[in-house]
Amino acid sequence: MNKERIFLLGMMGAGKTTLGRQLASQLGYTFVDLDAYLEAREGRSIAQLFEQEGQERFRQKERQALEAVVLQHAQAVIATGGGTPCFFDNMSFINQHGISIFLDVPAEEIAERLMATNLQERPLLAGKSVEELKDFIAKTLAERRGYYQQANFTLTGKSNNIEQLVSLLNHI
Repeated sequence: MNKERIFLLGMMGAGKTTLGRQLASQLGYTFVDLDAYLEAREGRSIAQLFEQEGQERFRQKERQALEAVVLQHAQAVIATGGGTPCFFDNMSFINQHGISIFLDVPAEEIAERLMATNLQERPLLAGKSVEELKDFIAKTLAERRGYYQQANFTLTGKSNNIEQLVSLLNHI
């Protein structure tokens, strides 16, 4: 199995960026946050892209960014956007170009983590109350689970950490 590209999948707030940075550092790989890459490429925030272009066009741009990252980086840890695996044939593309790991964090934990952030920066969460946020996370995670479960591996738990991730990779 190709360990040159490692894709981290999961809901927003699952820890993809945090664990991805740590893993890339340990492996000596480049770290790419697909959302940040897309923002730099487009010169606009994810929220602005959603607002100005709509979700469908955003998802097209996200796919183009995913393809570009794969072309540009032979050795990388890539934190995908939460919805990236759920559109087009992105899961198939991801699995063809590296190892995919689903960070399966319980919906309640994700909601708690997200409540501690600026929800206005997240287009799908802006303006939601605590209860609406919890309901949205639970519903969205349930809808996306089928895509996420197509990952090569799943790391389940409330507090996934870098040691667990490295251990998983060492056993591949």
